[in-house]
Amino acid sequence: MVGTMKRISEKKGLAILRELKDTLAAEVHEGYEHRAKSCDVCETPGACCLDEHFVNVHISPLEGEAIIGVLEGLPEDRKVKVLRRVDAVIEKYGLEDGEDTFDKTYACPLFEKGTGCLVHGKAKPVPCIVHACYERKEDLPPASLTAEREIEVDELNRRVYGRRDAWLPLPVMLKRRAKI
Repeated sequence: MVGTMKRISEKKGLAILRELKDTLAAEVHEGYEHRAKSCDVCETPGACCLDEHFVNVHISPLEGEAIIGVLEGLPEDRKVKVLRRVDAVIEKYGLEDGEDTFDKTYACPLFEKGTGCLVHGKAKPVPCIVHACYERKEDLPPASLTAEREIEVDELNRRVYGRRDAWLPLPVMLKRRAKI
């Protein structure tokens, strides 16, 4: 028998999500990133984020809300440009709602050349926090680290929204959460 779950507000859920991700970022930084090449010295900044054959980040509704919150803080013209990129990515890579998208890849619409990730340090998805340029496979953080945190994020979503919702490709979730 499953016990009754105590629901929490979206605002509280977003605060807990931020703490969870800050803790993960610190854990990755302390335990693994010293073995990776720093983004600050990358010859091709953003190549990993813009690699349409590599990126396949799915996010939860709460993560979508966190990202939309960051985008809402941008000047209106810049926010509109980002949301247009979101639409363009969905169209270009066929990331339609309801399709099996786990085998589809895309270029991330949140990366801007010259600026970097628009949500870095504020609402970056779990796989993006864990990712870095590791020279050797054995230096990578274990896949279980990502899986464990995504389970925690999924449980947090359930506490906020009272159900488990599908995780969608980042652009699709952003379009849904931004109501565009």
